Amino acid sequence: MAHILHTPFLTSSTSLRRNPNITQSRSSSSSSSPNVVRAKIREIFMPALSSTMTEGKIVSWLKSEGDKLSKGQSVVVVESDKADMDVETFYDGYLAAIIVDEGDVATVGSPIALLAESQDEISLAISKAQSLSSSSSSSSITSDSSSPPPAEVAVKAPVVAPVVAVASTHPASEGGKRIVASPYAKKLAKELKVELERVFGTGPLGRIVAKDVEAFAASAPSLTVTPAAVAAVAPSGGVDLGSVVPFTTMQNAVSRNMVESLAVPTFRVGYTITTDALDALYKKIKSKGVTMTALLAKATALALAKHPVINSSCRDGNSFTYNSHINIAVAVATDGGLITPVLEDADKVDVYSLSRKWKELVDKARAKQLQPHEYSTGTFTLSNLGMFGVDRFDAILPPGTGAIMAVGASQPTAVATKDGRIGQKNQMQVNVTADHRVIYGADLASFLQTLSQIIEDPKDLTF
Repeated sequence: MAHILHTPFLTSSTSLRRNPNITQSRSSSSSSSPNVVRAKIREIFMPALSSTMTEGKIVSWLKSEGDKLSKGQSVVVVESDKADMDVETFYDGYLAAIIVDEGDVATVGSPIALLAESQDEISLAISKAQSLSSSSSSSSITSDSSSPPPAEVAVKAPVVAPVVAVASTHPASEGGKRIVASPYAKKLAKELKVELERVFGTGPLGRIVAKDVEAFAASAPSLTVTPAAVAAVAPSGGVDLGSVVPFTTMQNAVSRNMVESLAVPTFRVGYTITTDALDALYKKIKSKGVTMTALLAKATALALAKHPVINSSCRDGNSFTYNSHINIAVAVATDGGLITPVLEDADKVDVYSLSRKWKELVDKARAKQLQPHEYSTGTFTLSNLGMFGVDRFDAILPPGTGAIMAVGASQPTAVATKDGRIGQKNQMQVNVTADHRVIYGADLASFLQTLSQIIEDPKDLTF
């Protein structure tokens, strides 16, 4: 089944009443019988783990079919467009049937498994799962043959279930006493005769998932493997040249956002800022854990506080919002794509706390453990490539925001002094891309002048 994401995990009693797809089987054929016994078989839905999520991928099932579940227990790890998250169950029962296997995707709100209230009802759930799979296959065939236009497909709204408890981490390996692997990965390892001790896990916090076992089995050398064959399997740089690699869930989300941004009329304004004073401040407080990212975010936030229109956003094309918070999103490259962790209320938080928060956010981003509010609440975005020696570049405006600033490297530059001589100063180039429906050239010019003043005289950044 290839569908994807949306909201919660297990439905509540309210959604059970609303949702006609929830199975409420009866052991008696007569609804009027006084001894009717109801079999509660609940559909486990693909949760919506973020506001932009449209589909989700099953990273690993933490429980196997037939396992008894307790309320609040982590059952499955789902990959959203931004992070991997453990999803917990709201009900006690038995994991009766898994509909969407590890590595497969499902639309938000579509069933990924069935939960039976008792062991006696597991067989009913399995029958229900088979019928769901059959109906899904037949719908797919019908859809392919009729080739409906995209508009018709978009009409089908996803089922929205109640919010679930989501844990950002999963139980560790008990101090290294055992190997953490998904049930399916363990089963696959036995079939392929793979020793899990030799497999490197790519799941959350190093958990071994099915694709890790398959990859190890495919690349394990045998007596007949030649050096040339090994080179063909693992070329220089770890990239299989000539191969076609599908987008990850995160890359799909980035792709959608980039295409959406093309609909926004944007313009760009550049500015040169002298950074001697900022560089000196950074050297002075670097030993206290302060990062340059935190300093730039703080300076930007203080400038935005004086120019609220730059922190505004236009979402409907007919109005714009003066955002009440200054949340600086900073672009971070990860192995799976690009994500923008958010430093909330950066104008009000001191630079030392901002630095600690930034380190925490980066660690979580690279472990794919960010929570939705930690990457989706930005009101202004920073993209810094200065650490790579890039002197200037333009950034693409993220949908739903008013502006993004691209920051280049601070470099020694020959400049004319006031007395007509040639001197040297450290300078950096910043280029701001803005939504021209809301922000005009004079607005950006005024904002950049204020930002330059703050950076060139950064005494307020440490207060």
